Amino acid sequence: MQLLETNRLILRNFAATDAAGLLEYTANPRVNCFMDHQISTLEEATEEVAKRSSDDSHIAVCLKDSNELIGELFGMKEERDSDTYGIGWNFNARFEGKGYASESANAFIEYLFTQQEVRRLYAYVEDDNFRSQKLCDKLGFRQEGCFMEFVSFVKYEDGTPKYENTYQYALLKKEWLSQRANQK
Repeated sequence: MQLLETNRLILRNFAATDAAGLLEYTANPRVNCFMDHQISTLEEATEEVAKRSSDDSHIAVCLKDSNELIGELFGMKEERDSDTYGIGWNFNARFEGKGYASESANAFIEYLFTQQEVRRLYAYVEDDNFRSQKLCDKLGFRQEGCFMEFVSFVKYEDGTPKYENTYQYALLKKEWLSQRANQK
């Protein structure tokens, strides 16, 4: 991926120096959907950043002044529809409340719509993940619906799956262009 810069952030491919930062926010995922991505050791984190360094689907979000990894964005192209992407984010709790998620996601969305010719973006958000729901609203996404008992990432103590209700948010390029025109 090409390097993207915002006022305070750099968006780039993962690098070997990101292992400790990745471990910090993936060791204890706060959102169940990231339980499958849990990393427990620095060695695992080093292996993961090596994989991600050549993978444009995971984008490192770093502070511009220090290059410190504070989170990630991800975007995956739908196999059946080459102009539709699913996107998401995962950030270190130490950096919440500073606007970094919206700043980086806005830059990523602009990149996808203008450089990758994406027509439609969507994001899945669990019904109890209020921060991500608020971020989707702030980014101009509209809620399309709620999938009841959609997916399970964790299990109850008895071993049965805990299914989560999941909202789907979406944003079309034409909606994004209209929103930008109205902001000027």
